[in-house]
Amino acid sequence: MKALVLCGGSGTRLRPITHTTAKQLVPVANKPVLYYGLEAIAEAGITDVGIVVGETSREIKQAVEDGNRWGLNVSYIFQDKPLGLAHAVLVSEEYIAGDEFVMYLGDNLIRDGIKACVDQYRENRPNCQILLAHVPEPQRFGVAELEGGKVVRLVEKPDVPPSDLALVGVYMFDGSIMDAVKAIKPSGRGELEITDAIQWLIDQGFTVDPHVIDGWWKDTGRLEDMLEANRIMLEDVEPSSHGHVDSASDVVGRVVVEKGAEVIGSTIRGPAVIGEGTKIINSFIGPYTAIYYGVTISGSEIEHSIILENSTVTDIPGRIEDSLIGQNVEVARSPLKPAAFRLMLGDNSRVGLL
Repeated sequence: MKALVLCGGSGTRLRPITHTTAKQLVPVANKPVLYYGLEAIAEAGITDVGIVVGETSREIKQAVEDGNRWGLNVSYIFQDKPLGLAHAVLVSEEYIAGDEFVMYLGDNLIRDGIKACVDQYRENRPNCQILLAHVPEPQRFGVAELEGGKVVRLVEKPDVPPSDLALVGVYMFDGSIMDAVKAIKPSGRGELEITDAIQWLIDQGFTVDPHVIDGWWKDTGRLEDMLEANRIMLEDVEPSSHGHVDSASDVVGRVVVEKGAEVIGSTIRGPAVIGEGTKIINSFIGPYTAIYYGVTISGSEIEHSIILENSTVTDIPGRIEDSLIGQNVEVARSPLKPAAFRLMLGDNSRVGLL
């Protein structure tokens, strides 16, 4: 069995972060989201992985390389335009070569992994198996309708959902899916939808089984979901310190201080992760905060946030919370007169001012 990991999207819902960073590489608890998926695939006993890449191919290849660190054999498949999940399957035909495969969306995070559903697929051998999860807002997702334990209908973002079972973003297929993706037409948004391809399988009498997961799942394509995923993953961190914490600092709860990090005259209240080479000076870092590598936080308070690499936050009078701050960002109190807010913001930025 092979795996097909989709990393070709443009991440419009996380802009401006994704103008310069692949959405699959934004870190959750200081680990790129994509890495969690690759770990889950390896845990399921799958070693051959094809990663579908697009305009962010260079970043993805630099981050994953040949996959050896996870015991994987990674190949790359180029998708020139993000024309839908079924289109990603279509351009991967040569790589798949008629084999069974699991398709995994690279920006999804499934806490309990995929081993159980892969084992179920291997045991029952349906033509297709889809992961489903009960969600409070099914109208935001593709939704499945079940009868007698089988999937009978899929509806993409319905106004009136037939159930609360959302498509999680992990699918298992045999070779019949190639006939399906070749048979369907582009949707109204000009994409080949995987829901249409699976519905074609259903209509043609192929077997489509559901696998309903018990644990939590997040599509990390939105800021609020990214922060929630970060919060949940930080719940599992084990406290450790490989950096320097001075005697004037107070570190409370589940806190990870990574190699080369410095905590000076500060309070860190976990769960939190302080990244490699980061400096926390005369500051408060509150719960559910992940600070990536090479960051400097001085004279400021931050909680329930993600701070990306090589950024600085200096002398901010209020507390920063519920925020995602990108790489190489400077947030500082300005000494210039007259006193004013002075901002340089990219497209699709969001700022909340007191």
